[in-house]
Amino acid sequence: MRFADFWCQFVILFALLLSGKAEIYIATVEGEPIISYTGGIEGFEATAVESEEKIDSTSELVTSYARHLENKHDMLLGMLFERGTYKKLYSFRHLINGFAVHISPDQAEILRRAPGVKSVERDWKVRRLTTHTPQFLGLPTGVWPTGGGFDRAGEDIVIGFVDSGIYPHHPSFAIHNTDPYEPVSTYRGKCEIDPDTKRDFCNGKIIGAQHFAQAAIAAGAFNPSIDFASPLDGDGHGSHTAAIAAGNNGIPVRMYGHEFGKASGMAPRARIAVYKALYRLFGGFVSDVVAAIDQAVHDGVDILSLSVGPNSPPATTKTTYLNPFDATLLGAVKAGVFVAQAAGNGGPFPKTLVSYSPWIVSVAAAIDDRRYKNHLVLGNGKFLPGIDLSPSTPPNQTYTLVAANDALLDSSVMKYSPTDCQRPEMLNKKLVEGNILLCGYSFNFVVGSASIKKVAETAKALGAVGFVLCVENVSPGTKFDPVPVSIPGILITDVSKSQDLIDYYNISTPRDWTGRVKSFNGIGRIEEGMVPILHKSAPQVALFSARGPNIKDFSFQEADLLKPDILAPGSLIWAAWSPNGTDEPNYVGEGFAMMSGTSMAAPHIAGIAALIKQKHPRWSPAAIKSALMTTSTTLDRGGRPLLAQQYSEIEDVKLVPATPFDYGSGHVNPTAALEPGLIFDAGYEDYLGFLCTTPGIDVHEIKNYTNSPCNISMGHPSNLNTPSITLSHLVGTQVVTRTVTNVAEEETYVLTARMAPAIAIEVNPPAMTIKEGASHKFSVTLTVRSVTGTYSFGEILMKGSRRHKVRIPVLAMGYPRR
Repeated sequence: MRFADFWCQFVILFALLLSGKAEIYIATVEGEPIISYTGGIEGFEATAVESEEKIDSTSELVTSYARHLENKHDMLLGMLFERGTYKKLYSFRHLINGFAVHISPDQAEILRRAPGVKSVERDWKVRRLTTHTPQFLGLPTGVWPTGGGFDRAGEDIVIGFVDSGIYPHHPSFAIHNTDPYEPVSTYRGKCEIDPDTKRDFCNGKIIGAQHFAQAAIAAGAFNPSIDFASPLDGDGHGSHTAAIAAGNNGIPVRMYGHEFGKASGMAPRARIAVYKALYRLFGGFVSDVVAAIDQAVHDGVDILSLSVGPNSPPATTKTTYLNPFDATLLGAVKAGVFVAQAAGNGGPFPKTLVSYSPWIVSVAAAIDDRRYKNHLVLGNGKFLPGIDLSPSTPPNQTYTLVAANDALLDSSVMKYSPTDCQRPEMLNKKLVEGNILLCGYSFNFVVGSASIKKVAETAKALGAVGFVLCVENVSPGTKFDPVPVSIPGILITDVSKSQDLIDYYNISTPRDWTGRVKSFNGIGRIEEGMVPILHKSAPQVALFSARGPNIKDFSFQEADLLKPDILAPGSLIWAAWSPNGTDEPNYVGEGFAMMSGTSMAAPHIAGIAALIKQKHPRWSPAAIKSALMTTSTTLDRGGRPLLAQQYSEIEDVKLVPATPFDYGSGHVNPTAALEPGLIFDAGYEDYLGFLCTTPGIDVHEIKNYTNSPCNISMGHPSNLNTPSITLSHLVGTQVVTRTVTNVAEEETYVLTARMAPAIAIEVNPPAMTIKEGASHKFSVTLTVRSVTGTYSFGEILMKGSRRHKVRIPVLAMGYPRR
């Protein structure tokens, strides 16, 4: 018996003795993926693409090499483990070479030690991280006309959405009122058939629809009755993000007989390709997400919108940039795909970002200029402010206030939290009918087991004229969004104002010696809250938006790279919703929802990137990113520096001066981004150099994920040609270089720099003339003047003779010499 055969049989016998619960693991193995295979294996010619070139998925070279890689994966697993003791979920062939497999921890250890295996990581979970924003961003007047109007904005650009699927019957994705869509020759995705209706999910606007759930099924998390084994959106989130980026223009947002405006995507004519990998109750698994991204790039998407991120920095890897998820995205960018990812919703605390790598655009969330407010007016003349999108009680009339606690049919129902007003059968209709019902906002509303929608339904069922929800305690991290309701209603979020109401009610409500109400004498009226108020103090960084500094490893060491990259609208965004979706209890069964999160900000950038790609089809992902960042603004509508929401010791929220750790380069300005003048370009080799130069990264780890040796060095990671400069550990003096490329006519630029006093800054040369298409290098010298223990912020401004303005943020923290 040969030694190899004996070894193989020994491994199989050993595998049979393994114990421990099976889990999902992602393995990478030796051998180039399709995107970087340069040849060398007999019978298989090269499939590698040049930087920013799409994979030709129809090529026989590509399909045969893909089969070869998958066969190698199957052979390896078949050699190591007895059939039936493992299940391969996916083969990754296009962007990384590896597979996802369901095995025990002991089997994973055997796999880790097997020849040809480079890394084995346990799968980890990910989570999900409009009407007015097109106008707020200036798209109808400043951008859409340059692309032929809204009915051509984004024409033939394909945006891929890795999310919770789509509700294809929504008017935001309909085609009956649009010009016919021609096939996009560069896209080769497929459309799954709905198992219930037997119809596919595509219609010309939606041109691809697939779902990925093998990891979720293997983990026992998938429930077919609510998660749907198809691209159908069982959550609402995926339909919402797709509509923000690429929904049809002018779709009326109607709820309860009121029109809240007309919805539109950023690029209304762009095509939608759906890659469902997120699910309602548990979010998703990296294996499914990586498989979705791999397929999307293979199919030929131009843009990827990712409103998804890890629950925390990957604990299994030393470096935030190097794991199967980020390595797959690096492959996507190499294939010319622009990637927008939500920065995360862990704000306002520092180092809460879940989007780390330089090759993607990490998007923070802003509050735009639209606010909704209404008031409860008490019988004593006090006006109590609150929120909720509701009609007013009949004008010039007041109504009796009745607290839910005082309208109980049976005191034994106290165990059901009757003050939440979720069950009308608990309350006495005779006491409530024709009056205003007072309810309490408990922790059940925060966790989603109670909803404002249900309060409105309860009040309506009891014949109440309206309802009031009082917030008596605010848990850290609680955010209050207005909710559309069919009857007059108000949520009083200010604890002190809620106490004013409680005090008034108690004084006005006499009781007998047992505490029972003798008569209800408190009165009030609810004003209308459906009309938005437009503020000049916008945009502002939303409280929940994740903050920097960016981190490079699991020990939260700070990176020499700014994140987030850019700020975009992400608060109170109206867009399509799936009637099947139960993720947000206030919008169950509805066709639209108003949502907040960096999940809403990322598709704004994806859609705007599609408009740039339409105008500049040959631009690289880095060029599009640069155009967005260098033209962004750090001023609000009133011309004042941007502010960021923060927690306050006294109030729920306070406003503080914002920094690049809150907004990156600034708030997106789509009109300026179409014509940036200069761009900071970068490609795959540059990102590889960044990785190889970052201190603490094992070069073998880099090779494991990129299949590339570290033959490139840029001296320091801050020399990566990004439109920002970050030095997390500046000692003495350091010189950083950048290269700009002119994408307009010949122009002369004057360069100026400013910085907080603790750091001296000098830019050289002070001026430069750059011909069309030419590039020019400049250097930035930073010197520690004083050690403050905090970051110093500044910027470099490049003013062109043809009125182009290019701005990049500069951040540095000085340390003393040793």
